[in-house]
Amino acid sequence: MFSAFANSMKIPELRSRILYTLGLLFVARVGAHIPLPGIDPLPLQKFFEEQTANGGGGLVGLYNMFTGGALVKGAICALGIMPYISASIIFQLMTAVVPALSRLQQEGDVGRQKLTQYTRYLTVAICLIQGVLLVFTLENPGKLFAGFDVNHYGTIVIMSHWMFLIFSVIYMTAGTMLLMWLGEQITQRGIGNGVSLLITVGILADVPNAAIATYQLFFAPVGVAKLGLPQGVMMLTLFVVVTMLIIAITQGQRKIPVQYAKRVVGQKVYGGQSSFLPLKVNYSGVMPVIFANAILLFPQTIMSQAGAALNLPFLVEFSNNLLPGYSIHYIGLALLILFFSYFWVSVMFKPIQIADDLKKYGGYIPGVRPGEPTASFLDFIMTRLTLAGAIFLTVIAIIPDGLLYQLKVPPRVAYFFGGTGMLITVGVILDTMRQIETFLLQRHYDGFLKKGRIRGRSTSANVALGEAASDKSVMQLTTVMVVILVIGLVAWAIKHRVL
Repeated sequence: MFSAFANSMKIPELRSRILYTLGLLFVARVGAHIPLPGIDPLPLQKFFEEQTANGGGGLVGLYNMFTGGALVKGAICALGIMPYISASIIFQLMTAVVPALSRLQQEGDVGRQKLTQYTRYLTVAICLIQGVLLVFTLENPGKLFAGFDVNHYGTIVIMSHWMFLIFSVIYMTAGTMLLMWLGEQITQRGIGNGVSLLITVGILADVPNAAIATYQLFFAPVGVAKLGLPQGVMMLTLFVVVTMLIIAITQGQRKIPVQYAKRVVGQKVYGGQSSFLPLKVNYSGVMPVIFANAILLFPQTIMSQAGAALNLPFLVEFSNNLLPGYSIHYIGLALLILFFSYFWVSVMFKPIQIADDLKKYGGYIPGVRPGEPTASFLDFIMTRLTLAGAIFLTVIAIIPDGLLYQLKVPPRVAYFFGGTGMLITVGVILDTMRQIETFLLQRHYDGFLKKGRIRGRSTSANVALGEAASDKSVMQLTTVMVVILVIGLVAWAIKHRVL
């Protein structure tokens, strides 16, 4: 594996793509630390740290994870890349139900460019709406964040209402559009998966804090409760097992054999070959977990606030039972994950279209008649695979809560043992390694694994990549990145009086 990383720097094009990607990811992380004008993020950070220490955080904690901590820091990239992802998901779902958008998607590059443009317009609209809502929340945090006392934590917004509203919405919208552009540039000129890499880097940004919390967990001062060697061995074993399971399920697929009949066109014979149709075990990815967590938190928040406002203790008690740590929460989470897994597959997986395409090109599944019987067979297989994938997602989503409430592990440590962040991180790292391995194999270098290659969805993973950035552009970006990094380190040293 180490030789594969060394070989990556020997290929000029791949080296340029890797350095270009690292430079743009560095720019994205800088945007997550530049605060909005007229805001004091310290009260929000203090409140959020107390909430996460008690196992709370809720929807804000989930969103803050996707923004790489930019939300709690009140940065210009506080909205993160999520508005663009939301717009993309909306158009994906609409493409499956709106005939006009479906025809537009089938028009080739021209149609896809129009859909991309529409997605960008919708991203701007979502940014404006979310930006206004976030500004109102920061000005009146007690209405959304239960337990936030301005007298205790302090005022977050220190600027007049209208000026803060206008400037903050503009800056946050520009921050999201910048992240969207960075993601597209990484996809075209970098190593691919631009948007996914931005989310992954934001999640991994909390690794140093998690490492410090883990160290304090086992080497706490005298008189403070700490974990021993058995718990440490168990956590390490669990981390390895969970990572292996995520890799296995992420790459797991059911190969449906497909036979193509021979066709004579002129003097040439086509077909007569055997292939397979890969059906992924976890076809919906991490989306069911995200939707289930988000939707499960909405009724809890509404009922809690309504019960407190109307003085209804039973409503407050029932809303508390929906929080993590109670059986009702996990039952609802499992049912929602199951529902959204089948919903996503029903929208995105089209067995009738696949059966028609196989029939059109002379392909058939051995033992299954072409046409409607093939579609029914594929639907039956996908239904069973989706059930297995939903059960797996439920187990992975519950593991962090088990560590959090049973072993009293800090949240920032427990979330690296499963859940949404772990699923996204492992999946994106596998895709990135697959991209790099394709470059290495094309240049006759060994990949990351000598025995068995990383299975991909296609034989050439870099077909959709554009032309790599020039060496001059990469060097200029690297120089600016190094200068900013040095300035940041000097500023940190001066602030902490290291120098």
